[in-house]
Amino acid sequence: MIDFTAPRHRAKFGYLLLGPAVVLMAAIIVYPILLSVSISMQDVRIARIGGESEPWTFDNYIGLFQSAEFWEACWITSKFVLFVGGVSLVIALATAILVNQKFHGRSAARLLVMLPWAVPEVVATVIWAWMLDSSFGVVNWMLLRLGLISAQIPFTSDPTAAFFAVSFVMIWKGYPMMAIMLLAGLQSIPEEQYQAAEVDGAGVWQRFFYVTIPNLLPVIGVALIMTTLWVFRDFAIINVLTAGGPLGSTTTLSILTFEKSFAFFRMGEGAAVGVITLIICAILSRGMIGRFARSVH
Repeated sequence: MIDFTAPRHRAKFGYLLLGPAVVLMAAIIVYPILLSVSISMQDVRIARIGGESEPWTFDNYIGLFQSAEFWEACWITSKFVLFVGGVSLVIALATAILVNQKFHGRSAARLLVMLPWAVPEVVATVIWAWMLDSSFGVVNWMLLRLGLISAQIPFTSDPTAAFFAVSFVMIWKGYPMMAIMLLAGLQSIPEEQYQAAEVDGAGVWQRFFYVTIPNLLPVIGVALIMTTLWVFRDFAIINVLTAGGPLGSTTTLSILTFEKSFAFFRMGEGAAVGVITLIICAILSRGMIGRFARSVH
């Protein structure tokens, strides 16, 4: 019998303990991914468990790469990632710095910052859909009363307005988690660094750019990666607000995956879009991790 307390067997004991977790991860993550890859290479209309497999082919991928609809979805997804990620980072950083200051009611302020993230996504989006309604929505009513607009904005029927409406709801829903991550990063910065910079004559902005930002780069990198992946996969907000319209102006890769699979019942093509999305997310994540790792060192 193996003595796992012996030094030369301790590594084996560790692998033994990790075994059940590895098997579970393989069952709930690896197998579905492999199944999706298999379906993406078949002409599957409706996937059935235990059904006969079709011959493998790259026709689904070739059709996607030749489709203007797919490239338009890639472009729209890229716009959402850049706009939502960039604006969320600015708002989250400003919010984190604000609630990191010492003032009366700071705990309540931090709780309020997290409220949008705590509200279920579908519930929050339905509320925003009513608020952004072009006929009786409170947003148009407020803008009209303030004199900022002269006519009601069709948030869900105009392509440009729909893009910004969806982006606004995504930012509102997603920035609190980024703010909490940045707040944790701010609290981990040693106070001695700020004191040393102040002694050297550094002003507020100099301390921000030469002390705060360099220390926050690893956290910013992780926050941007998580936000990027979230925007790529988000379905509920876009589907509830615009369902990918008008005229496909908010059809991202996640919406296209749903439409291919469950609207047109071409699950092979839908799985192909999902696999391509997975590859893009993996490449982006690896590139961003490498970029921020180099900036830290």
